[in-house]
Amino acid sequence: MLLFQDASEEALRDLQEGPSMVDHAVEWARNYAPAVFGALLTFLIGRWLAKFGTALLRRILNARHIDVTLTGFLCNLAYFAALTLVIIATVSKLGVETTSFVAILGAATLALGLALQSSLGDVSSGVMLIFFRPFKVGDMVETGGGAGIVEEIEIFVTRLRTADNKTIIVPNSKITGSTIVNLSAKDFRRVDLVVGIGYRDDLKLAKETLVALCRADGRVLPAPAVEVGVAALGESSVDLYCRPWVKSGDHAAVTADLLERIKVGFDERGISIPCPQRDVRLFQATA
Repeated sequence: MLLFQDASEEALRDLQEGPSMVDHAVEWARNYAPAVFGALLTFLIGRWLAKFGTALLRRILNARHIDVTLTGFLCNLAYFAALTLVIIATVSKLGVETTSFVAILGAATLALGLALQSSLGDVSSGVMLIFFRPFKVGDMVETGGGAGIVEEIEIFVTRLRTADNKTIIVPNSKITGSTIVNLSAKDFRRVDLVVGIGYRDDLKLAKETLVALCRADGRVLPAPAVEVGVAALGESSVDLYCRPWVKSGDHAAVTADLLERIKVGFDERGISIPCPQRDVRLFQATA
């Protein structure tokens, strides 16, 4: 009993002489509380700024009438990028070394970028098409080896509809890497026709007929004036150019109608449209 009493008294004495739990808590709070508070404050403020910046970006994109799909993609990308920076700053406030963490994150990002190189190229090209707008939905374009009316501009591809109602899907990177011909960009277009007549036909009458046929079509604009002249002296014909101006939407219809009227008008006036000809001469060799 005496031994037990002596041990208890010694333990109690050591407990009273040593630091208490409260002292440990106070010491911990004094050493780590400012860092924890700073990290928590950094995270809260940083997340608020990330949300505020994302909302501001969304308003700007909506004000510029950017595609809804692209707007959501860019806003999500911006938010997660900003949130990643906030998390790194928060961890750094706690005294954790973030150099290796940033290096690992950079290596992972590089590996992912290399793996998705072609897809990311299509995404960046889609962003360029929507921001710089070389064409819009409804325009008639020739690009990327295809031609048709633009139906939809997506993040990865652009969809075209041909005149015979086929759908052409062109990768965006192929569009930005090639020449883009927008046939609907301007309000007016010139119709370029080349018509051949015989060498014995009346050249003046043929030119007057072309001008009259163009002016008779109400879709042909009075200005600029119709241009008619000699384009070339061919092997079998005198080639005349005819260049009336029309609205862009009437270009195809006017071209087809003028070709038909020119054929009928030339026939009525006795002007020939010669086919390719060859002169064959035979010589008899004497014995």
